[in-house]
Amino acid sequence: MLVLWQLDRVWETGILPTVFLQGLRVDLILAGMAVAPLLLVLPVLGHRYSWSAWKNLTAFWAVLAITLVVFMELATPTFISQYDVRPNRLFIEYLKFPREVFSMLWTGFKPTVFLSIGFTAGTIALFWRVLRPWLRSPAPSSHKKALLLWPLVVLAVFMCVRSTTGHRPANPAMFALTSDPLVNSLIINSTWSVSFAIYNLKHETENNQSYGSITDEAMLDEVATAPWLAGYQFPSERYPTMHHQTPATQTDTPLNLVIVLEESLGATFVESLGGRPVTPRLEALKSDGWWFENLYATGTRSVRGIEAVISGFLPSASRSVVKLSLSQSHFFTLAGLLERNGYNTGFIYGGEAHFDNMRSFFSGNGFQHIADQGDYANPNFTGSWGVSDEDLFNKANEELEKLHASGQPFFRLVFSSSNHTPFEFPDGRISLYDSEKNTVNNAVKYADHALGEFIETARQQDYWKNTVFLIVADHDARVWGDELVPIKNFHIPGLILGGEIEPKRVSTIASQIDLAPTLLSLMGLETDHPMIGRDITRDPDAPGRAMMQFNDYYAWMGSDYRVTVLRPDRAPLDGLYDPESGKTDYLNTSPSDARFQRALAFAQLPLWLYREQKYDLPQKD
Repeated sequence: MLVLWQLDRVWETGILPTVFLQGLRVDLILAGMAVAPLLLVLPVLGHRYSWSAWKNLTAFWAVLAITLVVFMELATPTFISQYDVRPNRLFIEYLKFPREVFSMLWTGFKPTVFLSIGFTAGTIALFWRVLRPWLRSPAPSSHKKALLLWPLVVLAVFMCVRSTTGHRPANPAMFALTSDPLVNSLIINSTWSVSFAIYNLKHETENNQSYGSITDEAMLDEVATAPWLAGYQFPSERYPTMHHQTPATQTDTPLNLVIVLEESLGATFVESLGGRPVTPRLEALKSDGWWFENLYATGTRSVRGIEAVISGFLPSASRSVVKLSLSQSHFFTLAGLLERNGYNTGFIYGGEAHFDNMRSFFSGNGFQHIADQGDYANPNFTGSWGVSDEDLFNKANEELEKLHASGQPFFRLVFSSSNHTPFEFPDGRISLYDSEKNTVNNAVKYADHALGEFIETARQQDYWKNTVFLIVADHDARVWGDELVPIKNFHIPGLILGGEIEPKRVSTIASQIDLAPTLLSLMGLETDHPMIGRDITRDPDAPGRAMMQFNDYYAWMGSDYRVTVLRPDRAPLDGLYDPESGKTDYLNTSPSDARFQRALAFAQLPLWLYREQKYDLPQKD
C-alpha cells in the first residue's frame, strides 16, 4: 500500500520488484527477532510441568509482537507525510514530548488516530481469538521431540535475523539501494527501523561532555577565531560554521575530482615517512604533486577517515556520523556540494557498500551513483572483502573515461580494500616483502602496485589534464601500544596530483579535515560550506595542527608538537610529542587554560553540530 501511494517515486528508481523482495527479507529479520526470546526459553518452560505458564507467556508475547508491528505500520503514513521517510530516530525523539505530540495528533490527525486505535484494537481481539483454541490444548506427553528439533529451529531463526553470510549482520544500510531515502525506507518495516534507532541511541549518547564544560557561545567563538580561519565571515545562525571560500586557483572551468581512499595505509608503510619500504609506487609519485609529510588521521576506523575526508568533519567521542541516524540525510559532504554545482557524483568500492553504513550515508548525502561488489561482471580476483584493488581501479578508469566523454564534470570516491585482514590478493603481481604471502606488508605492497598501475593508466587518459586526484589513507593498519594516544600511528601519507597540480612538499602539520577545503581551492571552485578545516593553498607554510580521537581520549597537537590530551572525568594532560621516537612525554604541569579551552571547543563542536543538525548547506530555493 505504501508503494502504491508513492509509486511515482518508486517507479523512478527502477527497483520496484526489488522493493518487495528485499522487504520480505526484512520481514523475516523482524519475525526471527520476535521468535528468538521465546525460542531461547523453550527448553526450560516448554515441558508438561510448566505447560500452562508456557502457553500464557507465548500468547502474551505473540499478541504484543503483532500489536507492535500493526501499530507501527499504521503510524507510518502520517509520519511519512510529515518527514518523507518511515519512522526512525525522530519517532523516538518526539516521545520525549508527549503533550506536544498528542496535541498535534489530536488537532491535525484526529481521524487517523481513531482509525489506528480501532485497527490496533481489532487486531488484538482477532489474534487473541485465534490463539484461544491453542490455549485450551493439553500438554504434550513428551518434551523430547521439541528438544531434538530445537537446535535446527535456533539455527533457522539465527539465519533469519542475520540475513547474510557477510562479515556483518544485515542492517538498514544494506537496503539503501537508491539515492531516495523514502524509497530506501519503504523496503524496511517501521518496527525494525525504530528498533535499530533505539539500539544506536546508546552510541549517540556517548559524548565528550565529561572532558569539561564550555558554553556554546565560547565554543563557537574559539573555533571562529582559529588562525587558519582568519578573514572568514560566519553570517549564518542556522549553520554557524558556514563561510565563503574563494579558490586560490583560477580555472576556465572547475576541475574534476577523484579521491582514492586507501585502506589502512599508514606512514608505517612509507619509507620516506619513517616506515617500511613497501610502497615504492607511491614514493615514486611524491615529486609529481603536493606531498604531505606531516598529515595525521582523525581516528582509527574507516568511517572516521570518511567523515574527515568527505565531509571535513571533526572527530568526536561518539561514533562516526557515517553511522549515526541524524546524519543519514541533510548532512554536508563534498558530493552534496559538487552535485549542486552540476557534478556527477559517485562512490566506487570493491566490497559491499552497506558495510559500516556507507551506502546509507552516501546515498542520502549527495552521492548519485554507488558501485560495489555486485557491479563487477567478471572480476579477476575476489577475496573475503570483495574484489581486488586491480578490479576496483579498472572499473574506476572505465567510469572516468565515460564521464569525461559525457562532458559533465565529475567526482568519484574510490575506496580500496585489499589491505585488510586476511590480506588476500592475486598471485604474481609483486615480489613478496615477507616470505609468507598473506601478511599486512605484502597486502600493502600489492595495494601500492594496483594504485601505481591506476595512476599510470590515468595519466594516459584525456581526463587526466582536468582532474585533481587525492590519494590518502583512511587510517593506519593497527593503532595500538602503550601510548595513551599513539600519535605515531595517526601519521598517514597524502598526495594531491593531476594535470594542473604543481609539485610541492607540505611539511607543516596537517589534518584529514584540511584536505577537502584545499581540494576545492585547487579545483577552482568558489563556494559556501561549513567545513572548518584549513585551506592549505592560502599559506602552505603556516603553522598547522592535528586533532585525533582514540577510544575515550581526544588529542590536540600544535605545530610545536605540544599535545593536549582530554580525558573523561579527569584532568587534561600536557605533553610533547617526539616525531623521531614516536613517543609523547607527558609533563608534570597541566595545559594552560588557553590550550585547554581550544582543545575542548574543537572536541565538543562536532557532536553539537550533529545533534542540532547544523552541519549542512542551506536548502535550495
